[in-house]
Amino acid sequence: MGIRGLMSFVEDHRNEFFTDLKLRDTKIIIDGYALFHRLCFNSNLELQYGGDYDSFTDVVQEFFESLFACNICPYVVLDGGCDISDKKLTTLKDRAREKIQMAHSLSIGGGGCVCPLLIREVFIQVLIKLQVCFVQCFSEADQDIVTLANHWNCPVLSSDSDFCIFDLKAGFCPLNGFQWRNMNTIKGTQNYYIPATCFSIDAFCHHFSNMNKALLPLFAVLCGNDYINLPIVEAFLSKIRLPVGATSLKGRRHHRVVGLLNWLSCFDDPTEALDKVLKFLPKKDRENVKELLCCSMKQYQQSHVKLQDFFQHGAYVCPDSLNLSLPEWVLVALAKGQLSPFISDALVLRRTILHTQVENMQQPNAHRIAQSIRQIIYGILLNTWPHLENTSWNVSSPQPLAVSEVERVHKSIKTSIVQAVKLPEDHSDLNKLMELPLEKREMLLLETLKVKRTILDPIPTSLRLPIAVSCYWLQHAEAKAKLHHVQALLLGMLIGPLHAIKSPDKEDVREDGAKMLYKEFHRVREQARLRRRLDLDTAHVFCQWQCCLQMVVYLNQLLSAPLPEPDLTRVYSGTLVHGLCQELRASTSVETLLSMCPEAKQLYEHMFNAMQLHAPPELFLPKGKSNSKKKRRKKPSTNCPKSRVGTTSGHRCWSKGSNRFGLLTAENLEEHTEPPESE
Repeated sequence: MGIRGLMSFVEDHRNEFFTDLKLRDTKIIIDGYALFHRLCFNSNLELQYGGDYDSFTDVVQEFFESLFACNICPYVVLDGGCDISDKKLTTLKDRAREKIQMAHSLSIGGGGCVCPLLIREVFIQVLIKLQVCFVQCFSEADQDIVTLANHWNCPVLSSDSDFCIFDLKAGFCPLNGFQWRNMNTIKGTQNYYIPATCFSIDAFCHHFSNMNKALLPLFAVLCGNDYINLPIVEAFLSKIRLPVGATSLKGRRHHRVVGLLNWLSCFDDPTEALDKVLKFLPKKDRENVKELLCCSMKQYQQSHVKLQDFFQHGAYVCPDSLNLSLPEWVLVALAKGQLSPFISDALVLRRTILHTQVENMQQPNAHRIAQSIRQIIYGILLNTWPHLENTSWNVSSPQPLAVSEVERVHKSIKTSIVQAVKLPEDHSDLNKLMELPLEKREMLLLETLKVKRTILDPIPTSLRLPIAVSCYWLQHAEAKAKLHHVQALLLGMLIGPLHAIKSPDKEDVREDGAKMLYKEFHRVREQARLRRRLDLDTAHVFCQWQCCLQMVVYLNQLLSAPLPEPDLTRVYSGTLVHGLCQELRASTSVETLLSMCPEAKQLYEHMFNAMQLHAPPELFLPKGKSNSKKKRRKKPSTNCPKSRVGTTSGHRCWSKGSNRFGLLTAENLEEHTEPPESE
């Protein structure tokens, strides 16, 4: 949620509405979504190249170390899936369009703020490593955050203007006034504190003729938040003659904020004010508008969820999920952040949003390459799942097992219908999915990726899933990966192992070699940062790889990790990988780079050998010969078990047969997919 113009307005009146704090020795409730966006966008991180997750990891660690130094005990609360009613869908689509425009701006060298695709997963992994307490709510987190903060009488840290509307006992601290990089000591002591500002709702209401705090939710919905954007409300605002003045967007929004608050301050309570609002509207619209406004105002009440139960006992009751009859293990995994909100949206709403990256807008969106993985996820979630009887999409007639995907098409969005894959009977009961033996869950994962288990044996456990993903990625012709892309990607994966080799606890030759290679990687990364020339085709190839990785991580989590979850904090550095591509295309060779660190060279060779088994043969031909080779090369049969390239699309129909799972051929592809539906 968010109220247009409110945050910038109150910050322009900082001296009136805020008090200064020296924050220490306290609990604090942190809006996780707001925090990881703030740290991503305000830490001088490179966003053009698809994400430097190791650098982001370092920033998150520094943030929480500052809190620990001041004896501040953080509790992070993350948003979950979308509201069951899906009433925020219009706003989400608008934001998706805005992200596409920002991603396009970044792709051509302009400015913009687009979170890298895996930023949320990386953030959660850092929280786990630092042992920071966190919970993922079932849907929007704001009300649950307020309820917990008031229960513990501690402040809320966020950047969401909605927290100016809630009546918080210990106040709301905006992130842009939270000076965690500027710790001070209390005079005469060794005790650290973080300078912060705290919004005072009493001072805010006092400024507007001591208005009743209970009127603020009505102000929020009239001013316009993520749930309300009615033309009929605009008609009301024009009739009460709000002041007009400034021509800038910020100026107009501030005039609306001031005008509405001054108007509302004349009423004693929200009932009286709402009745007056409705009198400005045509009679035929009043009941519907009243119902919608009242429903939206409830978003600013405290919730019935007791997150303190989760932090104290590891579980809590969520009323919104009770009527859905979801398996208990799913609810627990969602609360612990072990399943993504993508999973709950697909399961409950049968609708997902595929987030745009800094990619080539002229090409099909990068998520297309991972569609067959998503179809397996949808198959696990939706096959033989009759229990969601109270959801809005359920009707008496049988529904196709399909999910609506909101995706980028050029520089706009489109909704496509993607069918779930029919799975074998023992894989299609969500209640019993965790009862499947490990080997069956692993088989399901690897068959989805068309990867044999034996090729992963020489790979360290932490890198098996990324390598399996890379094998899947290479098997799809749409990836258009070249040899230097593969080499740069694998070299980038060495960052994590190098970080472990050059541990301060070890002093030997290995450490020196690792340090030298690490230093060389640092040089390459810095040159790429300075160059800032994005190769769009290269960016698109790596965006496709990240899309594959994201969905395989989700599938692996849904199957309770048959492959160890990779350390996403150091598996990909976009700036380094793009820089390595430039170096490899110019003159540097992999052998030259790795000669300084034998351990890294050996690991690279294991990873490269695994991927080579799944790559198109022309990938390894000398430059200039691949086209002629393609002309002579026969299309491999999709029925040949040795064939790893040239399959029609990567879509599969799972059914009992000779190999238990068979490939979907071009001839019957149409039977298993729906044509896209435009909005």
